[in-house]
Amino acid sequence: MRFTLGLLRQVRAGLVVLLALTALLGIGYPAAVWGIGRIMPGSAEGSPVRDAHGCVVGSRWVGVDPQVDPGAPDPFFHARVTGSVSAGDPFAPGDPAAALPTNQGPSSEILAGFVEARRAVIADREGVRPDEVPVDALTGSGSGIDPHISPAYAQLQVRRVAQVNGLSEDRVRALVADHTEGRQLGFLGADRVNVLELNLAVGRTAPGCGTAGG
Repeated sequence: MRFTLGLLRQVRAGLVVLLALTALLGIGYPAAVWGIGRIMPGSAEGSPVRDAHGCVVGSRWVGVDPQVDPGAPDPFFHARVTGSVSAGDPFAPGDPAAALPTNQGPSSEILAGFVEARRAVIADREGVRPDEVPVDALTGSGSGIDPHISPAYAQLQVRRVAQVNGLSEDRVRALVADHTEGRQLGFLGADRVNVLELNLAVGRTAPGCGTAGG
């Protein structure tokens, strides 16, 4: 009898612990994470960016470089190089879902060749000297899907974007200034411009739906 009572007490204690941990870890913890994830709107949903029509056109943290048909007018601000150079394409837009950085080091002749090829293409696209092209326009980020560019690269594209979209250069430069974000906490990183949000500001985005030029 004493053994049976002891066993029942242990079973009861085990059930109490099981139910308590189930409530805490199976209900309480997920509910807390869900609630915290909604303190900052959109952060737990991939930080979607919406156009003026409310259509989700991308994520604030995933850079997708707008693609333009060869020879067609180019109305977009362009992001940094995305994808991997391993495919043999100096720009290698790739699939953003892959998030592939390059594995070429700073002494790589392959990477150096790609950088020079990009420099020539971008200088021709923007109508500037090759030495005026900022370094972030020629290189990818560690993730390969950096959504930001430097203010210098954004300013380099102002003349073309203004001309193709029928806007004044002063207006587009003002939009770049409005969308330039400072360093995190005032000292981390560098000033930067979100390409998707800037393209939306000039009435363009890709991909998109219901937007001008989308």
